[in-house]
Amino acid sequence: MMTAKETAAEKIITDAMANPSPAKSMGDPGITPLSPSHTQQNDTDQVASEPSFVVVVAIDFGTTSSGYAYAFTKEPECIHTMRRWEGGDPGVSNQKTPTTILLTPDRKFHSFGYAARDFYHDLDPSESKQWLYLEKFKMKLHTTANLSIDTDLHAANGKRVKALDIFAYALAFFKEQALKELSDQTGGEFDNNDVRWVITVPAIWKMPAKQFMREAAYKSGLVSRENPDQLIIALEPEAASIYCRKLRLHQMVDLGTHSTQNGCSPTDNVGGGMTQAAKEHVRRNRQSRTFLVENVIGELWSELEEGDRYVVVDCGGGTVDLTVHQIRLPEGHLKELYKASGGPYGSIGIDYEFEKLLCRIFGQDFIDQFKIKRPAAWVDLMIAFESRKRAAAPDRSNPLNINLPFSFIDYYKKFRGHSVEHALRKSNVDFVKWSSQGMLRMSPDAMNSLFKSTIDHIIQHLTELFEKPEVSDIKFLFLVGGFAESPLLQHAVQDMLQGRSRIIIPHDVGLTILKGAVLFGLDPSIIKVRRAPLTYGVGVLNRFVDGKHPPEKLLVKDGTRWCTDVFDTFIAADQSVALGEMVKRSYTPAKPSQQVIVIHVYCSEKEKAGFISEPGVRKCGTLRLDVSGTESAAPRREIQTLMQFGDTEIRAMAVDVSTGRTVKASIDFLSH
Repeated sequence: MMTAKETAAEKIITDAMANPSPAKSMGDPGITPLSPSHTQQNDTDQVASEPSFVVVVAIDFGTTSSGYAYAFTKEPECIHTMRRWEGGDPGVSNQKTPTTILLTPDRKFHSFGYAARDFYHDLDPSESKQWLYLEKFKMKLHTTANLSIDTDLHAANGKRVKALDIFAYALAFFKEQALKELSDQTGGEFDNNDVRWVITVPAIWKMPAKQFMREAAYKSGLVSRENPDQLIIALEPEAASIYCRKLRLHQMVDLGTHSTQNGCSPTDNVGGGMTQAAKEHVRRNRQSRTFLVENVIGELWSELEEGDRYVVVDCGGGTVDLTVHQIRLPEGHLKELYKASGGPYGSIGIDYEFEKLLCRIFGQDFIDQFKIKRPAAWVDLMIAFESRKRAAAPDRSNPLNINLPFSFIDYYKKFRGHSVEHALRKSNVDFVKWSSQGMLRMSPDAMNSLFKSTIDHIIQHLTELFEKPEVSDIKFLFLVGGFAESPLLQHAVQDMLQGRSRIIIPHDVGLTILKGAVLFGLDPSIIKVRRAPLTYGVGVLNRFVDGKHPPEKLLVKDGTRWCTDVFDTFIAADQSVALGEMVKRSYTPAKPSQQVIVIHVYCSEKEKAGFISEPGVRKCGTLRLDVSGTESAAPRREIQTLMQFGDTEIRAMAVDVSTGRTVKASIDFLSH
């Protein structure tokens, strides 16, 4: 319950507020924009601001690997992926770099990616304890319930660091790399103001995590707080979806026919409709990092008719994200049919299973100690596992060997007083053996069992999704993200679908999101309708109605009977919201002298909420209206607030109705 003081402030949210949300009473918001004047104004803004960027640079900040790609606005069909990185692992294509970061003992940024890993690896164990090495840290933003600016991460040596600093260091590193490459390309110092930045995040991330990424971008100097529109947050499966629409048949594998389309290799027969010059271009670029995205909609798309539906399953390192889109012709705009779903079922789940297996064999106490005492060797062991993990396949019959680092064998002997070999013999894990070359030898069944729980989660999720009425008649299922390369996962998805949809896997599937994010940055209005992931609203006072309102919510003030804690819904979970659509509310300061109006925003997973005190409804953010300097002679100041829910982030703006002046408005979702 609110205190009396708060209630007084909230009382300003008068009766007028308690009308049903305009978005609701309008029926399908896809038909008419909420207020034509606003939507119009938005479009003209877009046109005016677009050409000011010379290039769009997208950063795919992944759980396990990261990278960037870019396109010049003058040549939108040419997407360049970043330069090859030094380093790289055997058996792992290094178009992206591992999401690993190293800080010096005095917590200054040292290196990122392969460079960080290799340097850390080469440090003397006594020294490496002082250095701070972090990997797979992006998941913290998904798993932390009350994410704030002060959330901590743990480095490999157990020390704590501020998550915001780490994310900002990583983004600053990508900014520097990309600007360096752009400067070399254009032969002069490239100005950051000419770049529109795009950062990708999982669609299932809640608003605090998205806002956290934006805060990190401000801190890193990627963009300034004064110019927020220079940065767009893109949703990973949406980006993949935009790219998949452009696919030509030679750029993908259709799991149904199990071959590269047309039976030709990706570079043989490059689309019959291409000019000789274009073919030459593709041939020249075979080795390069430039991808031609043709302006025509891909051939695959020629099979899609108005209203066709498809699902994008983005399987990354940390999360699996599912998006259901419907195509709207002729422009090929996209409409989301069901709110983004998924969960923490990325490929690192398999790493955890491997770790659990090691704990079963060598003891949890030893593994915990080893990770802290020999952090670099632990990283080595996980890299060795990574390359074998990629060799797992449903029909594999020969065992997989994993190199145990010497310091693992050595440290184990010191710790236990007997050998690794002895531990393997006496452990009850019979499908992992010790090979004479000093390796862990895993049977294919043992390896496949490590995948089981992660893949089961994904399949269960897909099964539930396909049972939803909105998700019937799915023509294609696009499998994208690094984990989509796993034959075990592909096989499981095929088994589950039983031919209900065609499964399409783009070539270099790990770069799909990156390329799509560039396309999204070039035209963010391509996705016209989204579904609200949660129900959002505020608490208001309504006139008390006997028989309708619970007596314990009655508040009598100056002779008027009010019902407190009424949930005024801005938007309901899974409701369609058109891009640029506004939810309008008016607020009045309680006292003429009031400088700031602070309104608590509540959210719920349920579609309907009657009161903010109901179970499942939680306070998730604050709407701040800065009304200082807007004092006017009007007896009752009305601040009209417009909130936008149809984009990848929630935005607010406000106007003082009596003077027509803009009021500074912001919505904050990070707990402070």
